[in-house]
Amino acid sequence: MNKVDESLLHEVLDQDVRKADAYNIRKNGKGIERKSNPNIDIVPKEDGTGLDIYVKENTLFGIVHIPVIITESGLTDIVYNDFHVGKNANVIIVAGCGIHNGKHKDSRHDGIHRFYLEEKAKVNYVEKHYGEGEGAGKKVLNPVTEITLEKDAYLSMSTTQIKGVDATLRVTKDKLKEGSTLVINEKILTSGTQQAKTDFIVSLDGEGASTHVTSRSVAEESSYQEFTSNVIGNKKCYAHVECDAIIKDHGSVKAIPEIYAKDVEAKLIHEAAIGKIAGQQLMKLMSLGLSEKEAEETIIKGFLK
Repeated sequence: MNKVDESLLHEVLDQDVRKADAYNIRKNGKGIERKSNPNIDIVPKEDGTGLDIYVKENTLFGIVHIPVIITESGLTDIVYNDFHVGKNANVIIVAGCGIHNGKHKDSRHDGIHRFYLEEKAKVNYVEKHYGEGEGAGKKVLNPVTEITLEKDAYLSMSTTQIKGVDATLRVTKDKLKEGSTLVINEKILTSGTQQAKTDFIVSLDGEGASTHVTSRSVAEESSYQEFTSNVIGNKKCYAHVECDAIIKDHGSVKAIPEIYAKDVEAKLIHEAAIGKIAGQQLMKLMSLGLSEKEAEETIIKGFLK
């Protein structure tokens, strides 16, 4: 591990990876450090394609870190990580990928994470993507998240992509059973000619299942974003999908909502708002002594907080 590696880990995790109860560090397609404990077991897949993470039932307040760093230009890294969370367990899982690309070939990470939560299990999942490097090679991230929630299970998923990623396609596929809850919060900032696409597919299959999806994004300069959501209510259930975006310069944002109720007791709501920063907000901050640029940065920081 060198200074670049440690810096990438800090950007992705905002904390010391080695203080977690269990962790695995993957660099350039290979696991380089790993720790398990009696309640959380991280097991490499036999075919080398990823990890199986087993959380025993009734495990409380465990912390798991699964970061990926890429420093090799031209590398395409594909990993499959499966999270098996036992009945009544309550854990925090922090993942994400940082790419440093200082050369001319594209570097890419496709992380496929599959979550299986047993009855009344609870997971707070945090994922951050980050890119840096002055080379012409792109930093590309294509995460796939598949979630299965058993009866009364709960998963909160917070994803952040704020800096340096040239292209990303995020796909999230979720199946919720009776009484289960899924909360998703997404934050994206793109600039230059960067592109970010998000596709959420949520199937509410059990009575009393619920989901709340919130996407907040800012598209600057000539960047492009696309948000697609498809929520299907198969039973008596509740869903609220909210997409708010700010566009600046020549940025563009497309929102494609779809809600499909297949039960008379399904209640599905979608809200979307796209526009520039309000002039009144800018004037108020500028009257306090901020420049126009400083006022814009303050508003965007608060919007994405």
